[in-house]
Amino acid sequence: MNAPACPLCEMTEILEHPDHSECVTCGHEWTTEAPAEEAHAERVVKDAYGNILANGDVVAMIKDLKLKGSSQVLKVGTKSKPIRLVDGDHEIDCRMDGISIALKAMYVKKVAG
Repeated sequence: MNAPACPLCEMTEILEHPDHSECVTCGHEWTTEAPAEEAHAERVVKDAYGNILANGDVVAMIKDLKLKGSSQVLKVGTKSKPIRLVDGDHEIDCRMDGISIALKAMYVKKVAG
């Protein structure tokens, strides 16, 4: 039995969801659908500086943002875990400071590496 491995950290502790897989070790998420099904929904999401974002990129905040419903603030420079692009007003799903949040791409910049 050959267990799937995370494409980011290559660990084999994987959570299988109906539409995507998630690595327990690093939190990276990726779709498990065939690439042919994704071809019809070609969407370009750009960060605040015009860089094209993709699933698995790491982003950083470009300004302080207060989280609605709490007293927490995401500070400038806070980096995310690898992101997942989604449809809707908030294009990015990610984890920052241990919190799962949805962000608008205009408040982040792509981080190299």
